Amino acid sequence: MSRSKYSRGNETLLGRAGNTQRCVHTSGGTSAAFVLADDIPQNEPTPTTSDHPDTSTIPNQSLFPVNSAQLTPINPSFAGTSPTASETEAEPAINSTLTSSQHISHIDIPPPNPRRRRRSSSSDHTIYSSEGPPGRRRASRSRNEGIEQSFGSESIVQGSSSEQSGGKSSLQPERKRRRLRNSAMRLDTDSSTSTSRPQRPVSNGSTLSPVHKAVLASTTNGNAHSESSTNGSSTPHTNGSSFANVPSQQPTYFGHDREEVTRILIQSLSDLGYNGAAAALCRESGYELESPSVAAFRNAVLQGEWAEAEALLFGTFSSTGGGGVIIGNGISEHGAGLVLAEGADKHEMLFWMREQKFLELLEGRDLGNALMVLRQELTPLHQDIGKLHALSSLIMCQSAADLKSQVDWDGAAGQSRHELLSRLSQSISPSVMIPEHRLAVLLQQVKQDQISKCLYHNTAGSPSLYSDHSCDRSQFPLRAVLELTQHQEEVWYVEFSHNGTKLATTSLDTTVIIHDTSSFEVLHKLSGHTDGVAYASWSPDDSMLITCARDHKACLWDVRSGSCLQVIEDHNQPVTSAAWAPDSRNFVTGSLDKQNPLCIWDLNGNKIFHWPGSCRVQDCSISPDGQKLITMSPLPENRITVYDFLTREEEYNMSFKVNLTCLNISQDSRYMLVNMADNQIQLLDIETREIARQFSGQKQGNYVIRSGFGGANENFVISGSEDSSIYIWHKENGTLVETLDGHQPGCVNTVAWNPRDPCMFASAGDDKKVRIWSKAIPSTGNWRDESNGLAR
Repeated sequence: MSRSKYSRGNETLLGRAGNTQRCVHTSGGTSAAFVLADDIPQNEPTPTTSDHPDTSTIPNQSLFPVNSAQLTPINPSFAGTSPTASETEAEPAINSTLTSSQHISHIDIPPPNPRRRRRSSSSDHTIYSSEGPPGRRRASRSRNEGIEQSFGSESIVQGSSSEQSGGKSSLQPERKRRRLRNSAMRLDTDSSTSTSRPQRPVSNGSTLSPVHKAVLASTTNGNAHSESSTNGSSTPHTNGSSFANVPSQQPTYFGHDREEVTRILIQSLSDLGYNGAAAALCRESGYELESPSVAAFRNAVLQGEWAEAEALLFGTFSSTGGGGVIIGNGISEHGAGLVLAEGADKHEMLFWMREQKFLELLEGRDLGNALMVLRQELTPLHQDIGKLHALSSLIMCQSAADLKSQVDWDGAAGQSRHELLSRLSQSISPSVMIPEHRLAVLLQQVKQDQISKCLYHNTAGSPSLYSDHSCDRSQFPLRAVLELTQHQEEVWYVEFSHNGTKLATTSLDTTVIIHDTSSFEVLHKLSGHTDGVAYASWSPDDSMLITCARDHKACLWDVRSGSCLQVIEDHNQPVTSAAWAPDSRNFVTGSLDKQNPLCIWDLNGNKIFHWPGSCRVQDCSISPDGQKLITMSPLPENRITVYDFLTREEEYNMSFKVNLTCLNISQDSRYMLVNMADNQIQLLDIETREIARQFSGQKQGNYVIRSGFGGANENFVISGSEDSSIYIWHKENGTLVETLDGHQPGCVNTVAWNPRDPCMFASAGDDKKVRIWSKAIPSTGNWRDESNGLAR
């Protein structure tokens, strides 16, 4: 076997084809350390994988004397590193062998030609195993031929040629295998030069994500060391490959794209905080969460590097004319940019980013640059002119606090950049930038789909993911468990307090009764009107109650004492409805009075504002978020009008061909529920004015019939009817769930669901009774008997 030796200082370096040795001598001539790179303990697996069956490793039981003419340069990657466990075990035998070879001195050998490779092994290059017969020999090959490394100030090329030894091998040449850096062994004839490696996932953040850091922490390639790492790899993979030896996978996962599922799982693991698991999945699957360009774009937006963000997003290049950037197909160091979603407006996305840039400059009181951005970057995009005028007016803001309050913006240090990134991500192709919290959104859609298919879903809790969801009909309020008979005439309206502890009922008999819902005892019987009371409205804090009657009056009551606080007598026609502002400090009254149909009052009975006009008001409601005031006008107008409650300005109105009887707004302030005299109820989207759903089945044509939302999370729509029945629909799919026998004879005028108890609602009708509905008969221990006005 050919051997060579290089000596540098007091080090003696020995190398041979197939095995690399390193011997460091002390000044006294004894060996201090010796490394045998390929000497492998018997209990350790060979680094040669099963895909190279003709290459084997035979443990050396003894070593032959070293010939100085047979030395080759060592692999410098092992220089300066601590010996491995296998190397430490080999040192005693090696040191004893070298004791007789301490006379080896420095030999100058010219560097070999890096292009030359040893084509065959000669008889002089043969190492004999002590286990085999004397005539048997094995040709040893260099593992790292042709790879140039630096060693000190010299450039050393590993490998040798047969010409250096001057001999010729009797063995026939065979196809060589060589190991590429960070790749598995391959044949010389293989065309590939590298293996693809999965990139590390980067999640939402301005710096390396925890997933990214977890991957870097496990790296042992000269930066960090891990006790579990083997053969220079950060994972126990062999042959230098970054992929685990896993069986080939099907391209789909139960009909779903495997890559999509895997990337969503990586994102969700990061969202859950399992960053190590996310990194492991990324390495094992070979899929990346996001490309480096997407991660760089995310970081640029969150760090406020706006020029970089634009270049990464669109692949832009700077304009030579000065002022902004140009979107085009020019050459850019960022390439062609990110793939946008179908229908995305590039100029609109640019406007969003530059608007944020403009606001941040104003926040930092850099008015000169802010004005330049407004003129040279925002204006040329030709977006909303009104928006541009509003932005230009912000330059007059006296402070950052004034700016934030005027535009409802929390500044660069708040959530504005994250909100901008979320907004931009909706215009980027989801295959490039996965929408935030995608798995959580998908799971919520699954739950919502199960709820929409469950006719009797009436629980506020979220359904379990372990099994398909279904609610039992027996848990639905289908039984009239109590009748309240205190009123002497038709009952026109019922309403639970917001906390569900009280129930107010109004009647043609001019009285209003407040019940305690725990026992349904009468707390107060309010007598302040001289004609039938058609409406009642609880204040948001449940401390006050407004009642509206045909005597042209509205009365404000203190619920605790039952006393009348104010009487509103400015209307000249019946007062039909009332609604509270969210702060419980103001309220609105609606009337059939054409000169004074709609007014705002304070708690002292002072008129704050009124809307002049000729449209009468049959019903009115203020959205729970306090943004909208919606009114409904009866025949002949048949109109719904939507106002901005804060500015008092009318936003729009809609006219209908049928008579309208009542109006309700959902708790999320998105929908209005409108009863119509043609036997239907419509659920309308307040913003788009579109019909979201229609409910039909009830009878209505001549009288005021009221409906409302109800059940857990307002999953149901409930309504009275002129056929003495109660109708309940599923809000999400419009399916009629139940039809209950309500009040005989006459109409069911009104219904109301307890907002705190999804298994309780009340109904009232022309039979002068109020019925309480539930899923079971409550305990009678605290309830009064029929002689006191209650009947079971």
